[in-house]
Amino acid sequence: MAARTTIRLPEDLLNRAKRKAAAEDRTLASLIEEGLRLIVAETRKGMKAKRVLPRSSKAGGGPMPGVDLGDLSTFQEKDDLDTVRRMQRFK
Repeated sequence: MAARTTIRLPEDLLNRAKRKAAAEDRTLASLIEEGLRLIVAETRKGMKAKRVLPRSSKAGGGPMPGVDLGDLSTFQEKDDLDTVRRMQRFK
């Protein structure tokens, strides 16, 4: 059974999605559904294998010089870049 929901998308992304759906002679909903299925399936398959850990020093056992464990935004940015690279494979 299909459920209804409301989502907010950037206007440029929505316009591109509408054009793509029209070019493929399909509905916007089917395009969004396919994209979500791909992302959910990929997350399930590679969740453990894709984990990114900071480099560690073998001498002292701590992080390598220049790696700040208190700066979580650096790790989030790396994770975001990895996600973008994976998404680009589906274009």
